[in-house]
Amino acid sequence: MRVLVDATAIPAQLRGVGRYLDNVLPALVTAGVEVTALAQARDRKHFEDLGVACVPDVAVPAGRAARLAWEQYGLPGVAARLAPDVLHSPHYTHPLRWRGPLAVTVHDGTFFSDPQWHTRTKGPFFRAATRLAVRRADVCIVPAQATADELHRRLGLEPDRAQVAHLGVDTALFKPPDAEAKARARAAAGLEPAEEFIAFLGTLEPRKNVPALIRGWVSACARLAGPPPALVLAGGAGWDRDLEAAVAAVPAGLRLLRPGYLPLAELPGLLGAATVVAYPSLGEGFGLPVLEAMACGAAVLTTRRLALPEVGGEAVAYAEPTDDSIADALGWLLTDPQLREQLGQAGLARAARFTWAACAEAHLRGYEHALRRSRQEGRR
Repeated sequence: MRVLVDATAIPAQLRGVGRYLDNVLPALVTAGVEVTALAQARDRKHFEDLGVACVPDVAVPAGRAARLAWEQYGLPGVAARLAPDVLHSPHYTHPLRWRGPLAVTVHDGTFFSDPQWHTRTKGPFFRAATRLAVRRADVCIVPAQATADELHRRLGLEPDRAQVAHLGVDTALFKPPDAEAKARARAAAGLEPAEEFIAFLGTLEPRKNVPALIRGWVSACARLAGPPPALVLAGGAGWDRDLEAAVAAVPAGLRLLRPGYLPLAELPGLLGAATVVAYPSLGEGFGLPVLEAMACGAAVLTTRRLALPEVGGEAVAYAEPTDDSIADALGWLLTDPQLREQLGQAGLARAARFTWAACAEAHLRGYEHALRRSRQEGRR
């Protein structure tokens, strides 16, 4: 199986799609798939170091609009020259001029179910891209059954054209950290050496529900008999208009830290050192921070929205995404170290089920389906 993967949409900071490709592409190579990545010049050595071959000497514009134009007018020619068994577009969009076997990854369906979580430009763009993918792709690869169900309900995606590929976790990196890793992550976040804290990891966007987390943390701290834990909001800046007001309302005496985007190597120390990792999202296509926190032995608090229960199962604590429910759950967890220990152990066991090898195997099934469907329609 020869697969050409368009990896040109990866941002400079490795967020969602970058983390996904960094892990699934080497796993596909290990599984025997002949993977070739189309990457921007800055990323080629990175992929080659991961054991993934790259197309040489292809100039891909770095700007978003220019890259999207190249995807439509430059990528089809490169794909036609290389003649892969399948073209895989891993981030919603794909070249409309490509008529061969096509797999498109659709990461979530919230652009349709909850458009208010997205910006006025991002929402319409990704809704249009998703509609085209559902209409034209031989297979849509999705990270959770909840996402497949949402695309079926909203857009009529046939179940046999949806390939669920749960994301995995790199347990060589995401594992219970040692004292040195914890100390390094504490310093990176601005914490004192022995300071207890609640950690959040993710882009500060509306769906992450961070203002409710802040208010719930403030309320939970008011009920504690001992010193209150700090709240660390780690992740890239987003567009949550309610965030600054929630931050400004934090009482004196409580510590809220915003270290921004942290290097990947610091994340296990942060997650594993936290008293609680809180991820009270309003809905996710998967929820990779929950899985990674579980793999680090953390006690995790999240919600039962969309795909999050598919990830957490019975190994995490749940709250409704409201101030009061988050406050109650945090208060419960902060005062019960035995429960936190039980959740940490359960999380480790559950996280071990989510491997990138299994994710790669699901991708391969999707590619095989795309190739069969294309042949049946006489396009290959």
